[in-house]
Amino acid sequence: MEEGVLYVVATPIGNLRDLSPRALDVLRQVDLIAAEDTRVTQKLLSSFQILTKTISLREHNERREAERIVELLRAGKSVAQVSDAGTPAVSDPGALLVDIVREAGLRVVPIPGCSAVVTALSASGFTQPQFLFAGFLPAKTGHRRKALEALLDAPYSLVFYEAPHRIEECLVDLLTVFGPARRVVLARELTKAFETIHRCTLGEVAAWFAGDANQTRGEFVVVVEGAPAAEASHEIDPEALRVLQILLKDLPVKQAATLTAEISGANKKQLYDAALKLREGD
Repeated sequence: MEEGVLYVVATPIGNLRDLSPRALDVLRQVDLIAAEDTRVTQKLLSSFQILTKTISLREHNERREAERIVELLRAGKSVAQVSDAGTPAVSDPGALLVDIVREAGLRVVPIPGCSAVVTALSASGFTQPQFLFAGFLPAKTGHRRKALEALLDAPYSLVFYEAPHRIEECLVDLLTVFGPARRVVLARELTKAFETIHRCTLGEVAAWFAGDANQTRGEFVVVVEGAPAAEASHEIDPEALRVLQILLKDLPVKQAATLTAEISGANKKQLYDAALKLREGD
């Protein structure tokens, strides 16, 4: 008996017309669809008159359902895996399923299509050839800032997902860590009716939100431009260094570095290191 195939199928992130003809064929022909939320997927399937049976495959049951799917594949059945939107297994359930199916020696076939990460990057205009997808940042401010500080010197674009109820506080932390001069792209409700793709500096974000409260609604992809060459090469602008030296006369090292970063847009971590050396020199 020929073994079945697990198809990893990308679905639209908003506009239903982005579902590829190949994906449609697969969803119609497989024996079963493993969906992140069967209610969401059923709406998609109904739009295309697809009657294939669905089961729920979420974080809490992924391992158990994966074992069941392995048995179905061994019995010659084929299964399509989908998430609520976009490409499965990327900041969504599915990676564990693919891992278990591969470990069982069974075939996995990706059916490419929509990805919110690539969609946002393609419209960002940032020219750095590399990017890092960091998914969702930690929910708590302290943990979030610590995660961002580890990326401060990265010379490549940084891509994050963020929920509407946390987008403003997330951007405050981005401003605090990266400084007001770093550019950011806010991609909201991609491919949907109220899609917004806005590029500005982190220092301009608050004013933009203040001008239209609706811009805080919806799901976000946040793209932060990578560290400028001067930061990546560990150079500090002479003017930023001058400001730092003035502030160090009256302020602690950390506060002086933070304020200098906010004033100049220079790299906060490098300013902190430089402040330590200046204080030691005194």
